[in-house]
Amino acid sequence: MTTKTLLTAMLALGMTLGTMAQRTDADVDGTTGATQQHRESGENKDRKDGKVSRFVDAVSRLSIGGYGEAVMTRNFYSQSFNRYKYPERYKDDPSHGRFDLPHVTLNIGYDFGKGWTFGSEVEFEHGGTESAVEIEAEEAGEYEAEVEKGGEVALEQFWINKEFWDGKFNVKAGEIIVPVGYSNAYHEPNKFFTVYRPEGEATIMPNTWHQVGLSLWGKLKDWRYEVQLLSGLNSESFTGENFVHYGATSPYEFKVANNYAGAFRMDNYSVKGLRIGLSGYYGYTFRNTLRTPGDKYEDVTGALGIIALDFTLDRWNWIVRGNVDFAHFSDADAISTYNQANWTHHKYQDGNPHHYSNIGSHAVCYAIEAGYNVFSQIRKLREKNEKLYVFGRFEHYNAMSSGTYEANYKYTKKYRCAFGVNYSPIKQVTFKGEYSYRFFEKPNNNGLTSDSPLYIQPYNNEPSLSLAVTYCGRFL
Repeated sequence: MTTKTLLTAMLALGMTLGTMAQRTDADVDGTTGATQQHRESGENKDRKDGKVSRFVDAVSRLSIGGYGEAVMTRNFYSQSFNRYKYPERYKDDPSHGRFDLPHVTLNIGYDFGKGWTFGSEVEFEHGGTESAVEIEAEEAGEYEAEVEKGGEVALEQFWINKEFWDGKFNVKAGEIIVPVGYSNAYHEPNKFFTVYRPEGEATIMPNTWHQVGLSLWGKLKDWRYEVQLLSGLNSESFTGENFVHYGATSPYEFKVANNYAGAFRMDNYSVKGLRIGLSGYYGYTFRNTLRTPGDKYEDVTGALGIIALDFTLDRWNWIVRGNVDFAHFSDADAISTYNQANWTHHKYQDGNPHHYSNIGSHAVCYAIEAGYNVFSQIRKLREKNEKLYVFGRFEHYNAMSSGTYEANYKYTKKYRCAFGVNYSPIKQVTFKGEYSYRFFEKPNNNGLTSDSPLYIQPYNNEPSLSLAVTYCGRFL
């Protein structure tokens, strides 16, 4: 290698590292969940020609980041799928342990200039097997399922954004995050204290909720706003235990969009250290499928409405977060009847990907968590920017808070307390430890004994212990 070539390479590396050093994690858009693109001031018309300047220019426009979680959990309760149907049989089951990689993501973005940017997020979730389902015409409409490849990989974001008026107004199109509820808007592991994502919202709504759609968003003084046009959810994938959680997924290689829906989010930052957010969703969910229900269901729409309020207070060495979510689903009984008429497994439809389940007409969720940075009181650790949050969390959620079949799904009414610590030796890395206790209301049996057919067996409480290491940040 010649001296000239070596010097050129060293110069390119030095300028690249300098550019990287100037990046900060503040460029991550917490509401969308994707890495925000870095914008050079001006059009850099004074850059010198040559390979080095073009290389540095390209790197300065590129952004790479991500987040991930590695978890170890011990569940001190039965793992049987029948533990709610026959709780008395499983109250003495031994504990079970598990290791997991809940989410590992890679964000890649690029600034094309003149207000045009690109963003993407690829997520590797849990592991396992990915499969696709098709309706085979040559087999009388039978569902056909095939394993395509190992590993569970999802493209959660893939969008193009055009900025106007210095960010006051933007148009984004592609696979985008639907920021309804706290846990969808702020789903990175450094945005919640618990080892796993907040349980209530992750149970009753899609999480992380992402769909192909159009977004109009921007920032005006102390406000951030967003309005979205999306395809509707699919009521055939709703369940009694998880409400509309699976409704955004598609078993096909495309998303059926017979129905359309709208979503919105507004966040206010007027008070120092305080963010208050309001979000919502509305759309029809029935007939958003390849099936034709027939005249019997002519008036059924499956209208779904969701409203959510959340806040974050980050001040005085405290972080306090909370949320309240309420959802209403119309035609729940009619759609439950329809879904059960096309149930999951029989000799003609063995590959049916949808659910044989009753559905509730309402779902609710509320939660509060608070953590204090103990290291803020130790000068040496405070100067090193190390943090140790001791936290507590309480939440309640119910996937079937009302509906005809509510009495059969009492176990969906859950409460959960969690206590633990979050230690961050550096901003991007956090170690988490948590003790969780999920519990249920004791039924009122009105003096009946367990030998009565009307006696309701109380459910077994569900304690667990979890440890995790997480990261969230920019690599470039």
